[in-house]
Amino acid sequence: MFLAFQLSDIITVPFGWLLSVLYETTHNYGVAMILFAVIVQLVLMPLNAKSKKSMMKMSRLTPKMQAIQQKYADDPQRQNQAIQELQKSEGVSMGGGCLWSFIPILILFPLFAVIRQPITYILMQSADTAQQIVEVIKAAAPDMFTSNSAYEQVVAAQLIPQYADELRAAIPGISETVLAGINFDFLGINLGAVPQFNVFSASWAWDWAHIGAFLIALTSAASQLLQMVISQKTNDSVITDENGVQDKETAKNSQQNQSMKVMMWMMPLMSLWIGFTVSAGLSLYWFIGGVVRMISDPIMTNHYRKIYDAEDAVRLQKALEQERIEAEKERIRAERRAANPDGITANTSKKKLEKQQRDQEQAAKAAAAKEYAARKGIAEEAAQEENAPLSGVSDRPFCKGRNYDPDRYAPKSMEE
Repeated sequence: MFLAFQLSDIITVPFGWLLSVLYETTHNYGVAMILFAVIVQLVLMPLNAKSKKSMMKMSRLTPKMQAIQQKYADDPQRQNQAIQELQKSEGVSMGGGCLWSFIPILILFPLFAVIRQPITYILMQSADTAQQIVEVIKAAAPDMFTSNSAYEQVVAAQLIPQYADELRAAIPGISETVLAGINFDFLGINLGAVPQFNVFSASWAWDWAHIGAFLIALTSAASQLLQMVISQKTNDSVITDENGVQDKETAKNSQQNQSMKVMMWMMPLMSLWIGFTVSAGLSLYWFIGGVVRMISDPIMTNHYRKIYDAEDAVRLQKALEQERIEAEKERIRAERRAANPDGITANTSKKKLEKQQRDQEQAAKAAAAKEYAARKGIAEEAAQEENAPLSGVSDRPFCKGRNYDPDRYAPKSMEE
């Protein structure tokens, strides 16, 4: 709790002082709130720029990420790994844009505390004194307060002049500056009042003070819707194909686009709910903030688009130059292979040359031996066919039978 309190003070104290200075300078709560909203947006501009830069980087990677998803559709693990490698090489992270967008939202809560507690931050009274003022006025006019205690200071601040005597009696030493209260009137609209839905059906239906508060609540929601539409359009415009042409189909199906569609309706609905549950001054702050973001978003988009286009052009030029170098190397290698199919160069070593020569000689001998063997085989086969006997006996080609013996009837010698 102590840490949260200290962090809250870091935001509420300086911004509360700023709102007090603006009110003392303008003496008009509406003008002070408009200037306050503009200055707050300028202070938050670096964080919004970080968020925009990260979101644009992620948007430009959408075509490559979708190509990876299609390539590894059957392997989610490999798909996630490839996407992470792509994001790492490009210097982006999936939650980078969300993180920078989340920080301004966190800052808004303490800022709302500044707006909800005008006695503390505009009239610069301590928390105890502010609570005393609320209790005195609440006791004198209980019907003016609702069950929502968060905005009791807003109600009490506009009633201070009416109950100045009661406050002097209850709080000795209270300054006349505090007793003057706060002027919530802005163009005839009471910015301390809560807008009502039944503005056209109530007894005061056509009272400008109530109609104006009603319109401020509506315009605050409309500004959020328009701001989200512009933001989505600018984000989609940076999604291009490999030729640098806007890829509307890829942008339409991107995950970031789907998230933006949800935010497009959630933020205006939340603004509408806030507009009819809090004072009109907070809706005015919300409206001015939306207008400032509508103006700054296209400016930041064009700024970072030029930067990223220049980076892409340099990256493309390097890739084309590398392709040209590789093509030239391959052409030179092809020419060398055509001019020297054996691969012999001036740098070829003596041993390598001797080995190549031996290999060639061995290949020539093997070819000659194969040819000689083939020729010899054909000659031997022809000779065998020519000398083959009819009887199958090699030394008696004209024998009528296998048992023929030329010496069968020859006279035998005396020795036998």
